[in-house]
Amino acid sequence: MTEVADLARELGLARADGAGVEVDLGRLRRALLRRPREDLPELLVGHLAHLLPVREAIVLRCHPRELARRLARARRGGPADREANVVSETVDLVLIEALERQVPVFEIDTTGRSVAAVAREVAERLRRGGAPRQGTVDWLADRRVTEHLLDGAA
Repeated sequence: MTEVADLARELGLARADGAGVEVDLGRLRRALLRRPREDLPELLVGHLAHLLPVREAIVLRCHPRELARRLARARRGGPADREANVVSETVDLVLIEALERQVPVFEIDTTGRSVAAVAREVAERLRRGGAPRQGTVDWLADRRVTEHLLDGAA
């Protein structure tokens, strides 16, 4: 398992950016396309992985309200960063980006689940393979989520 940011650092295609890492995504994509398939990581992990040359994407989903609580509890980013993550999750941003790249996508809803349970499902998906499965998660159908989006737009 390889984290996108670690791979980018290893190839000299990333730099520290405050508390995070800025990845030169275009150069990283080109570098991976030049590598023989056997030299590519078997499992690439991170919120940018679906934008790289991958065979399939497993997109982990989480109800926006729970995601907001998780991010706040972990003290990940500031309030604006956390809200951007919540909005991205609400509108299926990663799923849409992966589908636009014509990457087969398998969604896993992590809401209310432990890390171990999600890891088991990911491992099972990798072992078993099978047809892509997406479109099973629809946060906009939850009135509280859409109200939150509309309140933020006012």
